[in-house]
Amino acid sequence: MPAYTVAVRTLCEFSARRGDLDLRFTPAPSALEGIEGHQLVTSRRGAAYRAEVTLSGNYGELHVRGRADGYDAEARRLDEIKTHRGSLDRLPDNHRALHWAQAEVYGWLMCQAEQIAEIEIALVYLDIGSQRETVVSRRCSAAELKLAFERQCQGFLAWAEQEAGHRELRDVELTALKFPEPEFRRGQRELAEAVYRASTQSRCLMAQAPTGIGKTIGTIYPALTALPRADIDRLYFLTAKTSGRALALGALTQLRAGAPALRVIELVARDKACEHPDLACQGTSCPLAKGFYDRLPAARQAALALPVWDRAAVRELAASHTICPYYLCQELTRWSDVVVGDYNHYFDSSALLYALAQVHGWNVALLVDEAHNLVERARSMYSAEFEPARLGALRKNLPTVLKRPAGAVLRRWDDLVADWSGTYQRLDAAPDALIEALLRLQSAILDHLSDSTDAAGVSASHDPETEGPNSLAKRTRPLADNAALQSVFFDALQFTRLAASFDAHSFYELTGSADRPRLGLRNVLPAPFLAPRIEQAHGLSLFSATLQPPDYYRALLGLPDNTVWLDVPTPFDADQLQVSIATDISTRFPDRAASLAPIAELIGRRCSDHPGNYLDFFSSFD
Repeated sequence: MPAYTVAVRTLCEFSARRGDLDLRFTPAPSALEGIEGHQLVTSRRGAAYRAEVTLSGNYGELHVRGRADGYDAEARRLDEIKTHRGSLDRLPDNHRALHWAQAEVYGWLMCQAEQIAEIEIALVYLDIGSQRETVVSRRCSAAELKLAFERQCQGFLAWAEQEAGHRELRDVELTALKFPEPEFRRGQRELAEAVYRASTQSRCLMAQAPTGIGKTIGTIYPALTALPRADIDRLYFLTAKTSGRALALGALTQLRAGAPALRVIELVARDKACEHPDLACQGTSCPLAKGFYDRLPAARQAALALPVWDRAAVRELAASHTICPYYLCQELTRWSDVVVGDYNHYFDSSALLYALAQVHGWNVALLVDEAHNLVERARSMYSAEFEPARLGALRKNLPTVLKRPAGAVLRRWDDLVADWSGTYQRLDAAPDALIEALLRLQSAILDHLSDSTDAAGVSASHDPETEGPNSLAKRTRPLADNAALQSVFFDALQFTRLAASFDAHSFYELTGSADRPRLGLRNVLPAPFLAPRIEQAHGLSLFSATLQPPDYYRALLGLPDNTVWLDVPTPFDADQLQVSIATDISTRFPDRAASLAPIAELIGRRCSDHPGNYLDFFSSFD
């Protein structure tokens, strides 16, 4: 029985990518458009055509599996289908190499499954806009494809053996892992037991636990011990604040004393990790993108010697290999055991962690810190805003090809606000005419930016997992009008994508002033968006000091009906509470300066009279 199982995509991404990191502005289809494109291509084939063919094969201790996009049994042709927008000339070379590598692996697996000596492998590129196919194919012998398959496997096998050994050692250490404190605090054990049960039984838990019981380590510890017992591949610790990440990393450092094999990584936003924000993510622009995939294997191997992959460690590692720290971090995420990151990394519509779990079939357990924040954060993720004034300011200087679609958008906008008084207004119906005009403008801007970007040799990148839709303008160096166009484009893209899923969970609104109105698409019930992501998790524990009422959070977050509720009592006794009122100190705003000295004196006297640990809280930064 092979010791390590790997997906075809993972195998090829590991061993076949070469050359520069190239994230120039290449208009890519959405995930939904990609699915629909695959369906369109397969629907055009004959009766002998099979779509989504499950294939697998072995090489030594390596088991390779995946699904080929399509196979024509009569023609003996295997299709690897890719969707794109615009000219194929913009497709980076490293992407082409990856596509051929995948097709060759599937080709050999199909030859093996069908017991055939020869097969045609084809890259089928479908232009989403025109729906035209470009087919690049070649006929290969089974022996030729077997050699290509073995070459790919040989490049991965040493790493696979290493990973299999790591997983075995990790699970042994976690099985024996002890709680790092002499004893649990009051309420902490109850919380830990509930998290453990949720993780091992694939349940959802809502835990309200007061400040002071040690929620961070009290949730991470049981979740880690559950990994080997429930065959969980990854643990995601998600939080809304940087301070939450720091606490989690501190707790994990403490726990790694008993499980040193554990790989922990911290995810940060690109604008915080980028070393050259004025340069584009392309080899001809950024030195850290040039030869990225050539230097990646050495950096990846060196990372194994580090105790933790936090922001500082990854940055130092990247610098030593002259490689981009942000994209190195994304690569290392594939090989980590615990990921500490923001809510967006899993719950956003294009989240990295959710996508990785889906692609690789991982069993993941989720810990959601300060979970009362998730409602508003999720509402923000699935809301959008369109401000026509930004488009209006560009209209006079727009190229001819964009004037008509831009004018159509502005006319539809004028129709929408013709009777608007300038006060807040919720719309009774979706502005379908405006949305259709935005879609046509979006398509026109795509074509224009693609052409102008190619002509100017300008590159850009956009990462919706960690950045807002306006970030691209900050990372490119085109003409100023193109930068503004990119900003308008991503605003329109975010708006129209959410409009496509509009339902009772959201509403449209007119806000702003009479001279600068805005159209908002506001989500109020994020449950329909979050529920599928929660369902995919093997176990989910949400915890906070304030999760009341539980039914409110259960309904808004889309939690299942069998979600467990835990309310941990306070660890403090009533006799520890003392309330004193300082009647001689004014809290009026004009008296703040004069009150500073007596407040300091009061604090000093209290600490002197009753020695101990104190936290002084003030409701204003001033």
